[in-house]
Amino acid sequence: MYRNLEECITDLEKHGHLVRIKEEVDPCLEMAAIHLKIYEAGGPALLFENVKGSKFKAVSNLFGDIERSKFIFRSTWDRTQSIIALRDDPMKAVKHPFQNIGNGLGAIKALPMKKPGRVPSAFQEIQISDLPQILHWPMDGGAFITLPQVYSEDPEKPGLMNSNLGMYRIQLSGNEYEKNKEIGLHYQIHRGIGVHQAKASKKGEPLKVSIFIGGPPAHTLSAIMPLPEGLSEMLFAGLLSGRRFRYSYVDGYCISHDADFVITGEIHPDATKPEGPFGDHLGYYSLTHPFPVMKVHKVYAKQNAIWPFTVVGRPPQEDTSFGELIHELTGDAIKQEIPGVKEVHAVDAAGVHPLLFAIGSERYTPYQRVKQPTEILTLANRILGTGQLSLAKYLFITAEESQALDSHDIVGFMNYILERMDLRRDIHFYTNTTIDTLDYSGTGLNSGSKVVLAAYGDKKRELCREVPEVLKALRGFENARLVMPGVVAIQGSAFADYETAQQELKGLSEAIAEKGPLETCPMIILCDDSTFLSETINNFLWATFTRSNPSHDIYGVNSGYENKHWACDNMMIDARTKPHQAPPLIPDPTVEKNVERVFAKGGSLSGVKLK
Repeated sequence: MYRNLEECITDLEKHGHLVRIKEEVDPCLEMAAIHLKIYEAGGPALLFENVKGSKFKAVSNLFGDIERSKFIFRSTWDRTQSIIALRDDPMKAVKHPFQNIGNGLGAIKALPMKKPGRVPSAFQEIQISDLPQILHWPMDGGAFITLPQVYSEDPEKPGLMNSNLGMYRIQLSGNEYEKNKEIGLHYQIHRGIGVHQAKASKKGEPLKVSIFIGGPPAHTLSAIMPLPEGLSEMLFAGLLSGRRFRYSYVDGYCISHDADFVITGEIHPDATKPEGPFGDHLGYYSLTHPFPVMKVHKVYAKQNAIWPFTVVGRPPQEDTSFGELIHELTGDAIKQEIPGVKEVHAVDAAGVHPLLFAIGSERYTPYQRVKQPTEILTLANRILGTGQLSLAKYLFITAEESQALDSHDIVGFMNYILERMDLRRDIHFYTNTTIDTLDYSGTGLNSGSKVVLAAYGDKKRELCREVPEVLKALRGFENARLVMPGVVAIQGSAFADYETAQQELKGLSEAIAEKGPLETCPMIILCDDSTFLSETINNFLWATFTRSNPSHDIYGVNSGYENKHWACDNMMIDARTKPHQAPPLIPDPTVEKNVERVFAKGGSLSGVKLK
C-alpha cells in the first residue's frame, strides 16, 4: 500500500521491476522512443532521472505488464475485486452477511478524507513550462499529459462524492495556447466532465477543474475504471490504494494532497481552441479540431515530484495492459449490465474501438428446425448502445453451443463465425451513426457506420486453407495472399475516390463471379500491400478494421438487396488507405538513432534485449 508514487518506484526497483536512466534524455521524442522500445521488448518500468529542460524526474511503463500491475496492487487486489462484485450484485450481502462484513468495513476505511483548506506544505507553486514537455510523435501539435486524473464536480450537486475523475488528454503547449496561461482538454460532451461543463454553461458559469498527475498508482487507474453506477472514483482510489484519498479546497479548487502535481483552472462556456494533432491509440494521428481550453489558475508540484507518462500508438501499447487490468478487476461486469451476454472482447490489435467479438445466448426459439441468429441480434443492439462499446464499427457475434468458444482466440473465433455465417442473411448495417472521434475512416468527425456479422447454427462451409485459383491472376489485382482460413488479401491500385472504388469493386466482383462459386472464401480484403496485411494476424486486424467504413467499404460478389436487406455470396472489404484518413504513426529515424546510446554497452539499458 503506497502512500505516493515514490514509494511505488522504490518498491518496483527493489524487486527488479524498474530501471533508472541516468543519461540526459530529451523529452522531445527521445523519451517516447525509449519507452516504445522497452514496452515492445516486455521490459521494466523506466525512471528518467535527467529530463532535459526540467528539474523533475519522469517515470513510464509502470503498467506495461499485467503481472507488474498486479504486483503493484497485490495487497488490495482481492478486497477491491470483492467490493466491485458486491456492488454489481448487492444480493450477495444479503445472502452472505458475515462474509461481506469485511468488505463493508473496507469501504468505510476508504472514504475520502477532507483536510484543512490550504495547500500542503510540501507543495511549491510552479508554471506549466516547468513540467517535462514530452512530445511523443513527430507530428504532435505540442507537449501532452498522457496520464492525467481530471477532476470536476457537478455544478448542480457539488461535492467530492458527486465528482467525476476521468483521463482525458491534456495539451500543454503549441497551437494557439497562451504559454503558461492556457492548456487544452480533449474530451467528448457525453463524458462525465462534458456533462458537468454543459450544466455549468447552462448556468453561465465557468467549470472549475483540477488536474492531478501522479500520486499512488491506484489514483491513475481510478481515472479510467468503468465503475458501477454510484461507486465514486475517489472511493475506489481509496479501496485500491489501501489509503484514504486526502484532499482540501483552495480558491474553490479541489487539491489532491497525494498527487505529485496539481493544475487548477477554469473552462469558460463555449471557449475552444484548436487541439492536436496527437499520435493516438488507433496507430494514426488524431487531427486538429476545436476542443475546450482551460484557463490556468495555479500549478503545484510536490517536493521531489515525479512525472508519470505513457505513450500511445499502434496497439499493443501500455494502454493494452490497462485494459487487461480493468478486465481482471471488473470480471463479469458486462454480464450484469447486459443479461444474455457471456463475453465481449474489444480487439486491441484493431485499435480497441473498431472491432468487437461477442458471445451471447440463443434462447428465443429453442424448437426451430433451422437454427439462425435471433436473440444475439437483440444483444447486438444492446452491446452497440452501451458505453464505449457504442464506438465499435464491426461486431462479430455468435452464441455458444456445445463447442467451447473463446473470443480472445482471434483465428478460432473468426473461423467459427465464417464457417456458419449466411452471407445473404447475417450481415446487418447501421448507417449514418456515431463512431470513435479518433477514427478517420468515416464520413466526418465522429460520423460513420457499423455492421453486425452474426452467426449461429450448423457449419455451412469448409474454409479455404490456401489461396483459391479463382483469386489468382485477376486483372488489375495481384499478390493474393491467405491471411487465415477463409480470408484472402489481394492488392489493388491506390484508392482514388469512392466513385472509382465502386467501379473497381464492381469489376472485381464480376471477375470472381465469372469464374464460378467461391464458397470456401467468405471474406476478401482489398488492400495496399497484401504481403504486409497477411504477414501477421495483428497486421490484418489493424489494417482492415481501422481503414474501412462498413457502409462505404463493404462490397460483395453477386450482391443485392432482398426486402431492403443487403446480401452477397462473398464479402469484400476495401481496406485501402483513403485520402481523408489520418496519417499513420512513423518514428523519426534520427531520434531512433540517437536513443541507441542508452541501449549501447555501458548505457543504462544495455541489459535489455530489444526485439
